[in-house]
Formats: sequence, C-alpha cells, structure tokens
Amino acid sequence: MNRIVSSESVTEGHPDKVCDYIADCILDAALEKDEYSKIACEVACATGLTMVLGEFNTATDFIDVQKIARDAIAEIGYLDPELGFDARTCAVLSAINEQSPDIAIGVDRSLEAREKSKDKFDSIGAGDQGMMFGYACSETEELMPMPITLAHKLTRTLAECRKSGELPFLRPDGKAMVSLEYDGDKPVKVTTVVLSAQHTPDVKDKTLRDGIVDCVIKRAIPQELLGGAEILINPTGRFVIGGPAGDTGVTGRKIIVDTYGGAIAHGGGAFSGKDASKVDRSASYYARYVCKNIVAAGLCKKVLLQVGYAIGKARPVSLFVDSYGTGDDDRILEAVKKVFDFRPAAIIEKLGLRKPIFKTTTDYGHFGKSYLAWEKLDSVDKLKAVY
Repeated sequence: MNRIVSSESVTEGHPDKVCDYIADCILDAALEKDEYSKIACEVACATGLTMVLGEFNTATDFIDVQKIARDAIAEIGYLDPELGFDARTCAVLSAINEQSPDIAIGVDRSLEAREKSKDKFDSIGAGDQGMMFGYACSETEELMPMPITLAHKLTRTLAECRKSGELPFLRPDGKAMVSLEYDGDKPVKVTTVVLSAQHTPDVKDKTLRDGIVDCVIKRAIPQELLGGAEILINPTGRFVIGGPAGDTGVTGRKIIVDTYGGAIAHGGGAFSGKDASKVDRSASYYARYVCKNIVAAGLCKKVLLQVGYAIGKARPVSLFVDSYGTGDDDRILEAVKKVFDFRPAAIIEKLGLRKPIFKTTTDYGHFGKSYLAWEKLDSVDKLKAVY
C-alpha cells in the first residue's frame, strides 16, 4: 500500500533559526574560553528586539552577548533596516543567571560517583531526565529519511542562491516542505513541493517562480523523483514581511526540522544553546551515531533507538531498539550494549563535545552532515564482531 510522508525545513533566516543560531554562537564562545562551561541559553527575537535568557556556569569572566548576537544576525543577512530587524540597530537585552545549584549537584558529581564509583565515565550525571531518540535508515546515502533530506537541500539551495546574488530578490526568511510517496519502504516520487521564500516587494511573480523552480527546486530534487509533482511557491501570493519582523522567533521550536522530519518520535528536548551535559542534545547525537553504525553494519535496514535518563545519574535507566521487522531486535540490543557507552562523560569524550563546534550544527538539520562526529561510521566492525 502506498503512503505519502511530508517533512519540512527552514532557512537560517527563519525567526526560530535566528534564535537557535545566536544561542549556539553564545555556547561556542563560552566553550572557547572554558571547555567545562555549563550553558542553557534561550533566545527570543521580534521586530527590532533580541532577548537572551538563560543559566550560565563558566569560568570565563566575560561573554560579550551583545557582540555575539549582532554578529550572528549580520552573518544570517539581516542588515537592512527595511526588514524590521537589523543587526546594527536592534535592541539586544540579556537576563542571565547562574545554573541552579540543585542541578549542578548531580551534573558535576553523579549519583554513581556519590556512591563511590571510581569509573571515570561515572563522574558526571545527566543534566536532565527524559528520553532521547536516534534513527537511521537506508533510504539515502546519509542514512537519513529522504523527505527531510530533500527538504534540507531545498532550503540550503535557496539560501545559497540568495547569498551568491543569483536570485537577488530573495531575503533571508524561507521554508520548504516535501511530500514523498512510498511503495512500502521504497521512495517512489515527490508528489508536492511547497516553498515559501521571502522576497523584495518589487519582484514580479513570474520572475520569482521561474527563478525558484530553475535555480532551487530542479537543483535540489533529482528529476526522476520530481517528475510531475505539484509545485506551490509562496501559496499566499506574497512574502515580503518575514523574519523576526513577521513572526516572533524562539529557540527550540524547530525540533522536528532539526532531527528526522517527523519520521520517528521525538523526546521533546531541543538542542541549540545547550552544552553537552544536557542529554537532550548529547544523547540524541549519540543515539544517531549508534543507529547509523547499526544500519551501515547491515544489521537491519532501519532502526530507532530510545534511551532514558534520570537527572544526576550517569547510567541510562532504559535502552530500547526497534528495527521495524528488518532485523533481530534482541540481538541488535545486545550488540549495542557491548559496543556503546551511553553515560554522558563517555558520550562527551567520544564525540568531542567540549569543543566549540555547535554553531556548525544549527541550520539544515543536526544529522546527515558528514563532518559531524556523530555521523562517523567507525563502529561498524565492532558491531559485526559481536553480533
């Protein structure tokens, strides 16, 4: 039976992504000066205003939040007062507190460490309770679901055409959605492409549509998939007012865009602005790493992994895998337990998460980018050996 699955992506100029990027730039700035910084940074943006909120615990004397925020906004492309949000003139307000000592107790010294464990990976506890998910499948070269992969290619190409000047009428905000038809588990064709692109007020409709179809859609989606798909560009007919001037932005509101495009469940925790002691982020990255290696090792064609944590405890309280009938779940789980260590300290060391690398993750998904440590396939042989 055929089914249609949709996923969306947004450009870095989308108001929520503006906030995510500022938060990750602030996190990286703290890690550059103190790799053990504990940061939980939230950002909100609206017309002419950026607010930075959060809890910081870092050895560095000063983080120039004003400059970091303005530089991030400028890098995205908001440098025109006519857009209602300008890096040089918008107000930047901050309200930052120290991390709660009640949380710090368990993060700095885990329950296991307080019970006299000498194992170095028992040293720190999870920064929060909750469940995190990882996923991988054989639909694409990146081992990601195809709908979200195509949606990210659309928005990335849209941004590239704006920045290069190839489509000079484009402005920073934009989003795309791809609907893909499956025959069983096999992607067959794209049925619908929805693309909304912020633009200058004077561009003609035909110029806008032809430019986006030729320079964005046909470049991002292979012709054999695109075929006779319905293409909807700026369905309301106009998208001049955009970015934070058109819609308030807040960190953490694009968690499905950031992950697997709705192909699987999400635990609820956002990523941007959080250091690696927050397992919302680090354990989600590690779960993706585990799943990608499982599929690459040929143990199954697709797999979901769930891991659960208690705040202040190093060792997970639960671990679950589902290969959707494409593998032996019990054997996969046993192999995972033998090869991978889900304690936060082990994850941080394995993936190098004390480095200031987080602003490279913010846009176009946190997964499927070959340069990220959690996308490496360096545990395939280990899994095969114990399976």
